[in-house]
Amino acid sequence: MSTVHFLNVGNGDCSIIQHGSGRVSVIDISKGKLSKQEALAEAMRSLGIGRDVEKKAAGGGNYGMRLRPTNPVDYLKRINVSQVFRFILTHPDMDHLDGFKAVCDSFKVCNFWDSGARKTKPSFEGGPYQEEDWNHYERVRDGQEEVTVVRHLAGSQFSYANQGEPKDNGDCLDIVAPNQQLVSDANAIGDPNDGSYVLVYRSAGGRIVFAGDSHDATWDYILREHQSLVEGCKVLIAPHHGRASGREYKFLDVLRPKLTLFGCADSEHMGYSAWNNRGLRLITNNEAGNVVLHGGSAGIDVYAENLKFAETCPGFRRYKQKHGCYYIENV
Repeated sequence: MSTVHFLNVGNGDCSIIQHGSGRVSVIDISKGKLSKQEALAEAMRSLGIGRDVEKKAAGGGNYGMRLRPTNPVDYLKRINVSQVFRFILTHPDMDHLDGFKAVCDSFKVCNFWDSGARKTKPSFEGGPYQEEDWNHYERVRDGQEEVTVVRHLAGSQFSYANQGEPKDNGDCLDIVAPNQQLVSDANAIGDPNDGSYVLVYRSAGGRIVFAGDSHDATWDYILREHQSLVEGCKVLIAPHHGRASGREYKFLDVLRPKLTLFGCADSEHMGYSAWNNRGLRLITNNEAGNVVLHGGSAGIDVYAENLKFAETCPGFRRYKQKHGCYYIENV
C-alpha cells in the first residue's frame, strides 16, 4: 500500500510519496522554512486574531486554507520519515526549491533527480526566498554533496524507479518528460518550465500524474510518445499549480483525470474553466488544505485536511481519517 501527500504550501509545490517498498520520494518543496511574517500570522490566528481577514478570504467558496500553509519539513517528521530516498526537483524555480537546504539538513537525502533544466541564479534581495537554498541546490546538482545525482530523462528504465523490487517494478515511477530536446529548448530561452519533469506514479489504486510546471510543448511530446501512460489517469497534479498561463489544455481530452489537484494562487490566475468545461472534478489546496491519497485494490481514497470543506463532500466520513485528514471520496 502506498500514500501520496499533496501539501498545502502556498504558491508552490510539494508532494510526498510513501512507497510500498518503504522508500520515500519528495517532489519539489515550498514553505520549507516559513517566514517570520507567516509564523507571526499563524500565532495570531491561534490567539483568534485576524479572523476577519480569514473570513473575507473564505468568501465565495474560498476556504482560505492558503493562509494556513504547511511546512514540509515539519510534516515529514510528523509522519515519521527519517530518510528521503529521492528528492525530485521538477525544475529550478524557487517556488519548487523553497526550503531545500532545510530538507537536506533534517534528513539523509540519498538521491537527487536533475532533468538538466537550467536557470540563471535569481536575485534574492527583498524577495521571499533564501539564497542558501539556491546555493545548496547548485552544490547538490554539481556533485559537491554526499547525494547521488540522477539524470535520467523520458522513457528511461532504471533501478528503484521502474525496475527491480518490489515485483520488478521498483517504486513504479515513470518519467514521461522531458526528453533532451525539450531540455535544450528550455535552456536556450532561459525558461525551465518545458524542461520540467512530468512523472507517472503507478500506484496500487491507479495512475497519478505529477505535471511540474509543464507547458504545451511538453504535452505535445507526451501525447506523441507516452500517451498510454497518462491517458485515463486517476489523479492529476495540475501543471503550474493550476495556473492558466496561456495553456490550451488540450491534453485534458486525453488524460480525463478522475480528480485534479490544484495548488494555491489567486482565482483570476487559475485555469478552472478548462476543467469545468470538460466536467472534470478538481480540488484546490485553498479549499482542502493538505490532501492525502491512499491507493488500494478498490481505487484511491482521498482525504482532505480542512473539516469545513470535507463536510461539503458527499462521501465525507468524519471518523475515517488519515494523517490529520478526513475521508471525502474514492476515485
